[in-house]
Amino acid sequence: MANSLSEFNIVRQIKTEHADLVHDISYSYNGRRMATCSSDQTVKIWDLGEDNEWHMTASWQAHPSNIWRVVWGHPEFGHVIATCSFDKSIAIWEEIGLVKRDSGQPINTWQKKLSLAECKASVTDVKFAPHHLGLILGFCSADCCVYVCELPDISEINLYRSYKYDTKVSCSCLSWNPSRTSPPLVAVGSDSVTAGISKVFIYKFIQEEPKGLKEFINPISVPGPVRDVAFAPHMGRSYFQLAIAARNVHIYKLYTKDDSLNKNQTDSFIAQEVATLEKHKSQVWRVEWNITGTVLASSGDDGQVRLWKANYSGKWDSCATIKDSEVVSNE
Repeated sequence: MANSLSEFNIVRQIKTEHADLVHDISYSYNGRRMATCSSDQTVKIWDLGEDNEWHMTASWQAHPSNIWRVVWGHPEFGHVIATCSFDKSIAIWEEIGLVKRDSGQPINTWQKKLSLAECKASVTDVKFAPHHLGLILGFCSADCCVYVCELPDISEINLYRSYKYDTKVSCSCLSWNPSRTSPPLVAVGSDSVTAGISKVFIYKFIQEEPKGLKEFINPISVPGPVRDVAFAPHMGRSYFQLAIAARNVHIYKLYTKDDSLNKNQTDSFIAQEVATLEKHKSQVWRVEWNITGTVLASSGDDGQVRLWKANYSGKWDSCATIKDSEVVSNE
């Protein structure tokens, strides 16, 4: 995401060629490749050409049902993506090279390296952990469970180890904390609503034996079903920022009593809400931070993408709105 509003420019709309609703779009590490997934059961890979146009370079049926999410792995592990689906499974795919179609046109080939069907219900989200932790995948399901899968290497992927944690409620989304200096944290949102309230859970991934997930702080309660969560890039702050997409956009600050994020001080974190952003006036489905964690983008049922940032006093407000391929500054 750009850091300055002047950098935002809606250049074009891309015809995805999907035959049904597109559920997710994911950019590669350098932003020059894009993956899309859809209810048409396919994944499509797009490359940004020298002509500055997006060209579809691969398309295949990845699951026999709706595909909810697609995500790129870090290039340290090769050209790898992961997908999750209503068919209760996740899959990991690796690009293996070019082949020619019958028409003679070359197309990239992707090979399924691993399929996990450990869940008893739809797998609602999948995310690679920060690459400094190794090749690790987190995913969650409507069967009320969160899973972490450790993969030794893409070439020895069948030697994986998986860990499961029961949240007691249906899970809809997750996000890894990207910080290198703190314990590995995973935020998990739930779309299960009781008395108008749903939960966001924060877990610590224990890397020493016995490995697994441990509840880190008390669950965060927000109105309406949670559809997305996103940790902001750390950037040396003395606290973490977490954005939550629910009935509104919520921003939380996670910090310790002594403002220290030392790895050994892991049980004294406090979650404090710093903003509730209500301008969508509808269900919010996605939240995403820019590279510095200073601008937040959100999209909702109002058909708009809103950009938010804090002023000098820490008050968050909408700074721009994207609608109908136009950017309108609210500053």
